[in-house]
This record gives sequence, structure tokens and C-alpha cells, in this order.
Amino acid sequence: MEISTLATYHCLAFVWYFFVTYSITHVRAEERPSEVFLYGGQWKYLTVLNLVLQAVFYGVSFLADVLRLIKKLRCAKCVISSRDLLFSVLAFPVSTFVSISFWTLYTYNRELVYPKSLDGVIPLWLNHAMHTAVLPFAVLEILATPHRYPAKKKGLILLGFVAFLYISWVLWIYSVTGEWVYPLFALFSPAGLAALFASSLAIIVSFYNFGEFLNRMIWGQSKFCF
Repeated sequence: MEISTLATYHCLAFVWYFFVTYSITHVRAEERPSEVFLYGGQWKYLTVLNLVLQAVFYGVSFLADVLRLIKKLRCAKCVISSRDLLFSVLAFPVSTFVSISFWTLYTYNRELVYPKSLDGVIPLWLNHAMHTAVLPFAVLEILATPHRYPAKKKGLILLGFVAFLYISWVLWIYSVTGEWVYPLFALFSPAGLAALFASSLAIIVSFYNFGEFLNRMIWGQSKFCF
């Protein structure tokens, strides 16, 4: 893909994610159901944090494209390294996890992740923007441009650290409020909850590996390994 075309795409994707993030974070307080948006607000939900992550990623990607267009190659190289690390370790695996896990649980029992009371607050298009569109965006990014993946150990350590931070945030909210971020968690004993977190981490690691596999299959080994 031409750099100018890629820059246009990344700019539009950034604007889209900025708009979606703005929309969900400006739900009027009087319309919010009592069981959601309490302590931690929208920032306790992985879905919302992922929107911010995607906005940052596409913003960095657009900056890298602009630097390449104006021939600032030394600066572009540094920004591209940050872009690739963001995409490989976080943007692709988190988006894939959010979309697949949400719709799997939604199909099984939506009250576990997205109570019906939210239908009157969050419009259908916004629900799909948060939970559906993130996956094709992530796949399209792999098709659009190659990304350099870090060494496997480094990538998995970074991913595990971010997962640890989010789990810690979830547990902190529970310790303060006595309520779980997602009703699903209330169904498990402490041991069961630990197993759930461990299995979720294993799943997101598998998405990391899948993204690396797709990148290698499409662009070749030599184009993305350090």
C-alpha cells in the first residue's frame, strides 16, 4: 500500500476511534443504569480501555506515515518501532480478545457482560463499534502493512505485565466496592476466579501468537523479525 494511502487510512482510523471513545465516555450520568459506571466509571471496562489503546496506536501509526512522507526517516524509524510494539503486543491481541470473548459470552448469557439495561443507554451502532468493528480493523492492519514483532520472550512478558495491571485494577475495584466489574466473576470461587484469569491470559497469548503467524504468513519472516 502506498504511504499516502496508508496515512489516509491511519488518520481515518484514529478519528474513528477518537469519536467512539468520546461517545462512550460522554454517556450522560442520568441515563446510566445503577449497576454500571459506578466506581472507576467506564475506565474499569477492558472494552473502553481498548478503544483508547486503538486510538493511541492509530495516532502513532499516522505520525509514522507522515514522517516517512516528509523524509524524516531517522525519526520515522523510532516511531515505527513504537507502532510495531504497540500493535504486536497489545492492539491486535486485545482487540481480538475483546471481540471474541464479548460475543461468546453475550450469546451464552448477555447479562454476564452487557446487561439488557444498557440497550437504552448505548445505541446499537456504538455497541458494534466497541465490540465488533475492532476485530476487522485489527485484521485489516495486518493486511495493510508489515509489523516487526519483538523477541517472543519480550513480547509475552510485556503482554503478561499489562494483563497483570488490568487484573489488579479489577481486584482493587472489588476490594473498594464489593462489586465485580463483570457479573460473570461473581459466579466463581477464588480458585475458580484464578483459573478464569489464567485461562483468559492463555487465550490472549494465543491471539498474540496468531497475530504473529498471520504477519509472517502475509509478509514473510525477514520483514518483521529483529
